[in-house]
Amino acid sequence: MPMQSVLDETATFMEHLGLTEEPFGVHFADTTPEKSFGPKKGVPISRELEDKGDLNMQEVMKSFSCVMGNVWLARKKKAAAFISAEHYGCPGGVYYCSMLTPHLRFIERYVSTGFEGTPVEGERYMPNPDAMRDFMLEVNPRKAPAKYCIFKPLSHFTEEEQPEFVIFFARPEVVSGLFTQATFATGDMQCVVSPFGAGCTNMIGWPLYYKERGEEKAVLGGFDPSARKFMKTDELTFTTPLSLYEKMLGALPESMFTRDTAWKSVRKKVDRSAKAWGEE
Repeated sequence: MPMQSVLDETATFMEHLGLTEEPFGVHFADTTPEKSFGPKKGVPISRELEDKGDLNMQEVMKSFSCVMGNVWLARKKKAAAFISAEHYGCPGGVYYCSMLTPHLRFIERYVSTGFEGTPVEGERYMPNPDAMRDFMLEVNPRKAPAKYCIFKPLSHFTEEEQPEFVIFFARPEVVSGLFTQATFATGDMQCVVSPFGAGCTNMIGWPLYYKERGEEKAVLGGFDPSARKFMKTDELTFTTPLSLYEKMLGALPESMFTRDTAWKSVRKKVDRSAKAWGEE
């Protein structure tokens, strides 16, 4: 589908959903947009350096910058966010965004039970380092096809630079519309998945995982406690590969949005929510 058609039909879809914030697209490129938010350049990191004991994590964490935090700034400024192997910000996010492989062992303990005898207690999101290691090896993002992973508003894409994935930021009423439309467009009762992961894992890591396996899945995310500070209250993420999103748009004329269905009642709740949060 031509990108202009995607944008035109997205405007119609957003009206049906009652959503005022346009979705973001994500792609890989060798340059970043002029106005973009991303981490500062950090000290070199790799598993090899880590295994040799030559990686000072205190130095690494001095340049910490969350993928979700940079996307949050980009959303507010209607600009772009990026991450790269050199401008990594987060030792976990750089792996999930396919900028670094293999992952750093540090993450296995940081997300689970921490480091005994140190102030780093761990996030306690996984029960132990082994479970976290299994998760990292399962996600296992492909090698990035370009220098930067870039997130930017869908309207910033052109015919020559289409997004690989489309990301919505929305509250549950709107998500119910996205969820149902994905199912209606595919007939697949399991076309929406929500595996464990960091905020950026569910925005890009898991979507890459399913795409590489030839599975057309939308990924529901935003459940990572560490990422919640970079999201609106009650907000979630909903990421689809462009191919699935085009099917969702193509199915709009025959969908519940154009019929006298329960969606009309949901749409009223969407409007009430926007009013309550001052987002009319």
